[in-house]
Amino acid sequence: MRIVVLDGQTLNPGDNPWDDIAALGQLTVYDRTPPESVVPRGRDAEVIVTNKTPLREPELAAMPHVRLIAVTATGYNIVDTDAARRRGIDVVNVPVYGTDSVAQFVFALLLHHCHNVAHHHQAVQRGQWAVTGNFSFWETPQTELAGLTLGVVGFGRIGRRVGELGHAFGMSVIACDPRADEPPAYAPFAWATLSEVFAGADIVSLHCPQTPENTRFVNRALLAQMRPGAVLVNTARGGLVDETALVEALSLGRPATALLDVGEREPLPADSPLLGVPNLVLTPHMAWASLAARRRLMAMTAANLRAFIDGRPINVVN
Repeated sequence: MRIVVLDGQTLNPGDNPWDDIAALGQLTVYDRTPPESVVPRGRDAEVIVTNKTPLREPELAAMPHVRLIAVTATGYNIVDTDAARRRGIDVVNVPVYGTDSVAQFVFALLLHHCHNVAHHHQAVQRGQWAVTGNFSFWETPQTELAGLTLGVVGFGRIGRRVGELGHAFGMSVIACDPRADEPPAYAPFAWATLSEVFAGADIVSLHCPQTPENTRFVNRALLAQMRPGAVLVNTARGGLVDETALVEALSLGRPATALLDVGEREPLPADSPLLGVPNLVLTPHMAWASLAARRRLMAMTAANLRAFIDGRPINVVN
């Protein structure tokens, strides 16, 4: 079986070998693939492995041997799943691998916002502690999470884990999800509408998949409902947020701060409106990327391929 990986560099930058997948067929791995090279590289493949390289109708039409597209992620909006289904191509994803890593990263962003540890480390290294004459000093506000309200939009595996961590920090948790069913065991917790989450939370964290229906749903009207001093966190998909509207809202203080690990276009282009905004923190889509999570992702991708070879495909999304 001919297996082609279109963009393998982020999954394995050198510490996460492809051995389990290489054992299943003739494997070719490309670190990244520009759009014009997708068809030449995939034309003879039976299995395409992709993370963020798009596969739409024109590419699928030009790759007649492909029978499986394995997405090395949970989100699969980079694949035209309808076009794949029409051509008899299964599309599979990895639904669970980064729950703890992403939830932990949400709080890395929040704790950076609350304490700015790196800034104060650098201040000490520059000798600023010594010249203050005080046993203690700080140059940014120090914020306690206990007693604040955490609003979670999308209460799936990651959203629920974020809620658990928020509860552990002493926060009240409210959540919005179209499948509001079993509430968590901790309290205080409440289901809420989208407007209630944005209007009532001190911190709003996004954990929903991006679909055509919810693209840029975080718009001017919704941002205007946020409390003065509120924080918006996005470790889900950049396309959920209208970036121009967010920059305008930040200039008005609603929200007061945005903590983003994702952008609508990635890598972030030089003309992005998000660059240079003083009350906005950006990281390069790294919340998912702990070694533990990437190892789980590699193992589950291999399991997806083995199940397909055995005629019992799993995690099929189309």
